[in-house]
Amino acid sequence: MWFAAEDKLKGKKRAGGADEGAYWNISRQPLAALLFLLPMVAAYELGAHYMVGGGVEPVRNGADHWLRSAMAGPGWDEPWLLPAVLLGGLLAWHIVGGFRWKVTPATLLGMLVESVLFGLCLVCVGEAQEWLGDEVDPQPVLAPTAALDPPSKAELARMLSFFGAGIYEETLFRLGLLPVCFGVLRAVSPRPQAMVLAVLVSSLMFSAAHYVGPAADPFNGFGFVFRTLAGVMFASVMVTRGFGICVGTHAVYDILVGILLPGKLLDPWLSSGG
Repeated sequence: MWFAAEDKLKGKKRAGGADEGAYWNISRQPLAALLFLLPMVAAYELGAHYMVGGGVEPVRNGADHWLRSAMAGPGWDEPWLLPAVLLGGLLAWHIVGGFRWKVTPATLLGMLVESVLFGLCLVCVGEAQEWLGDEVDPQPVLAPTAALDPPSKAELARMLSFFGAGIYEETLFRLGLLPVCFGVLRAVSPRPQAMVLAVLVSSLMFSAAHYVGPAADPFNGFGFVFRTLAGVMFASVMVTRGFGICVGTHAVYDILVGILLPGKLLDPWLSSGG
């Protein structure tokens, strides 16, 4: 999405004849990502601001904290600035890239369906890894009956934190780090190899980041391998299906294993505590 000159859509057809106004191309564009993520960003930012107190911790996730800390250095510490930079950046990208101003509700619905499907695929990847013999310490996020009860304030805060993990971990590692890795590696290797290596390197860094810092998770071999595989999947979705679906996939996965199916599937190794 971000590395191919042919993605600068100008209302023409690709050399191969694919219609650039088709869903598969429009859904990869920055405007589609902006509109698809806008409700998620609004829910997360409002929740992070208001859903505190009463023993419930703020729902800011690790990547969100790192990004805000970096911006606070030069004095840019207003809480609205990071989401404004993200959404404004997507809008500027759309304008500079000369993309079409055409995103329909059907496109956004299709992006949601893809996110759910990719999220389910990631659940299957983790289940397959566990089946192959890796050990995982059982730490269920919620009691098995919690999904049947009215959601508590803490559970709502947790769901919002999953939105934050999807938005800002993908912003940091896929929208930021992945193209940097590709640019560096492209200088010393052919394009296909550079892309594969960029996906692998950024995925390893994504996994390792969950074990760094004061709020780091205890190191777990299963978790490290799974997060690396998840990083590879997220990066592949980013490259082939765009930033919006990439974020949606991450958030859907966390919600699936952390809230909707607690005690039945893998723990959310990609949770926002990262």
